[in-house]
Amino acid sequence: MMRRMILTGLVAMALSGGTLAAAQLPPAPVTIDTMQADMVAKSGSDTVYFAGSSHSIDAAGQATLTAQARWLLAHPEIRARIEGFADERTPRDFALAIGERRASAARDYLVLQGVPEAQLTIISWGKERPAVAGTSETALALNRRVTTVLMR
Repeated sequence: MMRRMILTGLVAMALSGGTLAAAQLPPAPVTIDTMQADMVAKSGSDTVYFAGSSHSIDAAGQATLTAQARWLLAHPEIRARIEGFADERTPRDFALAIGERRASAARDYLVLQGVPEAQLTIISWGKERPAVAGTSETALALNRRVTTVLMR
């Protein structure tokens, strides 16, 4: 249906002497993926990293979360799920617990920045969804994280 409307408009424009450049195409639909990309572009990242078995947010993490908070405050219709993770060396139960503490710390920081708590949920994936496979120090460090995932 939309395609027919666009084609009809283009034919009418051509018959009236208009040019293709003058055609007004409808804007692309806004998806949650485009919103996620916009948040990342404006806040620098959707991920905050943690040292060792810590759930303390360092200065870089605070900067990222502050920028995410600004974005979330500008988009109150969008909910965010804060996902906590641990590295693969961590025993399963502790990995789930530290992932939850990390996600809670990030949520609490966003709430302190003014984001309504009702706009946020948390989940811990523990070590079940690594960002990077392997046991190198770099891989382990990249898996100790919290990721903000947008939802409708």
